[in-house]
Amino acid sequence: QVQLVESGGGLVQAGGSLRLSCAASGITFSMYDIAWYRQAPGKERELVAFIDTGASTNYASSAQDRFTISRSNAKNTAYLKMNSLKPAATAVSTCHVQGARFVGRPHYWGQGTQVTVSS
Repeated sequence: QVQLVESGGGLVQAGGSLRLSCAASGITFSMYDIAWYRQAPGKERELVAFIDTGASTNYASSAQDRFTISRSNAKNTAYLKMNSLKPAATAVSTCHVQGARFVGRPHYWGQGTQVTVSS
């Protein structure tokens, strides 16, 4: 049984910060790449940040320099620290993990957590 549980969402004022967590179970977490996505009301889902098994990272242009993705393999948890939040960041944020190519790149989604940025 694979489960991804996001937490840390909530209401924050514009310019504030928030840290999201993605706790995984049922997988060998260290063998999975991790990504955070967000979907704002009326818009398509977009990739926000990515971290691979070697801890290399990549960010959407809208997130670069303000967001930080990290992981703790010991805790089976990934994080997304979001600074200088804008109202446009109001969205459901979702964790996605994907495993090694030699086992067919299995992948899983979390249920999402709501982030609301007030103006």
